[in-house]
Amino acid sequence: MSATGGNGRQGRVRIAVLFGGQSGEHDVSLRSAQTVMGALDPARYEVVPVGITREGRWLTGGDPLAQLTAASPLFALAGDAPEPAAFTRSAATGPGALPAGLSADIDVVFPALHGPLGEDGAVQGLLELAGLPYVGSGVLGSAVAMDKAIAKTILAQAGLPQARWRLVPRKEWERAPDEIAAGIGETIGFPCFVKPANMGSSVGVGKATDLATLAAAMNAAARHDRRIVVEEGVDARELELSVLGNDEPIASVAGEIVPCNDFYDYAAKYIDEGSRLIVPAAVDGSTMTQLQELAIDAFRALDLAGMARVDFFLDRRADRLLINEVNTIPGFTSISMYPKLWEASGVPLPELVDRLIQLALERHGDTRRA
Repeated sequence: MSATGGNGRQGRVRIAVLFGGQSGEHDVSLRSAQTVMGALDPARYEVVPVGITREGRWLTGGDPLAQLTAASPLFALAGDAPEPAAFTRSAATGPGALPAGLSADIDVVFPALHGPLGEDGAVQGLLELAGLPYVGSGVLGSAVAMDKAIAKTILAQAGLPQARWRLVPRKEWERAPDEIAAGIGETIGFPCFVKPANMGSSVGVGKATDLATLAAAMNAAARHDRRIVVEEGVDARELELSVLGNDEPIASVAGEIVPCNDFYDYAAKYIDEGSRLIVPAAVDGSTMTQLQELAIDAFRALDLAGMARVDFFLDRRADRLLINEVNTIPGFTSISMYPKLWEASGVPLPELVDRLIQLALERHGDTRRA
């Protein structure tokens, strides 16, 4: 990377790290931002923290991370909110407004945002309009990967293996819940998993073992989205791989998740202790190779860039690999699989962040050629 910033400045690259946001993953985003900013070499990067409140207000200047973590229940539970930095000013814009001067002063943006209005192409489109390079997938890849139903449809078209699933619009569920539930029981069966189509971090996800628990899970998911995905429950090991690159992506070794709860829900990921992350996963060489090839195939099928985490099931009964879902801005917390898998693959966190920034600049330049 050049020592000259994209705006003609000599010295450090000025990087804006975006965090917070309006989705149910606001708190996880704060943890990811902490990790990303901590990994940036201060001799090479000037970090500009930019927070987005739950109401959509953009915070610049001051210490946006401290402002948002002070109101975060996830940080309150852990008791590890950062100390406020010694800044002298704080500013906020209105909801949805790009902070004044951002495009003129920033070389590259790192969106450490998760979920709707952060990971789904919305912020990516805003950054495209501002002419700013940014880490991760573009508008198209971000949007299709965020929507579980659209992503599954594209992956199926590419011939990639998945468990059985069904999309249920919220209005259809509310209009005929008994009929829909009976159909799910016949076509998907029990147990099954119910998910909002456009969420992550297992927010709104429930497990159904019969018609009664299915109704409860559907109603819970419907509070988060107007479209609900129901997936076949598979007796499987949960494996994850990290992908890095643009047109020539590479995949990490696989890791395995052993959740402390019935499944890897939000509490098991971020609150409860006891979930185990096994890196690398205990799989044979041919299975590891197959996992890496499928992860790259999924990355390309969804037109992704920069980074993604691809989640798999290894069916214990049929000994088959199934793609579960693809996450375009995976968690970057201290316990997150994406950086852990690259560390186990020989890419430590500071180098990983460097490479993601370089990929962002590379993709921006390539896009400008069109």
